[in-house]
Amino acid sequence: MYFWEINLNNLFKLIIKYKSVLRFILTFIGSYFVLVLLYNLYLTYGASKIYYPDIITHTVAKQSESIINSLGYDMKVVPSKVEPAMNLTINNKVLARVIEGCNAVSVMLLFTSFMLAFFDGWKRTLLFILGGIALIYAMNVTRIALLTVGIYEYPEYTELLHGTIFPAVIYGTVFLLWLGWIRSYKKQPKS
Repeated sequence: MYFWEINLNNLFKLIIKYKSVLRFILTFIGSYFVLVLLYNLYLTYGASKIYYPDIITHTVAKQSESIINSLGYDMKVVPSKVEPAMNLTINNKVLARVIEGCNAVSVMLLFTSFMLAFFDGWKRTLLFILGGIALIYAMNVTRIALLTVGIYEYPEYTELLHGTIFPAVIYGTVFLLWLGWIRSYKKQPKS
């Protein structure tokens, strides 16, 4: 028997032993790759003059504007003339901008890929994915609104708010959703 035959045999045993871990990793990476590819196609072909820069980013900015205005501020959202973004202004002062990276789609794709890797039946998994995406979306719109108000009221804390606290809110939400799913994740015994 040759050395490479022994190693292949051991490798095969390891693959069999850790097949559930490998299935999780391959499903996670594969689904994330496919979702990111589809999202990049959307970004390439989904640009809009009416819903600048794209409909998701535009909608997130407009809904953030609604929240800020409901808090008593005179907030306006205007398309940026410099970059593909929506500027959030209060009293004609640009406080923040909503770019594609602020729409939380990349976070939703990461969440969805994890959920698919821990698949537990179509109905249950799909409902949890849709509910999680809705929660992430709502948290993100609220996060942008509160961040903008925070920058307006406390400009000296802009970096702390934008760089630390509010990313922790959105990623913390995703982490808690994952923990909730893992805790409820149980394979039903087959009858």
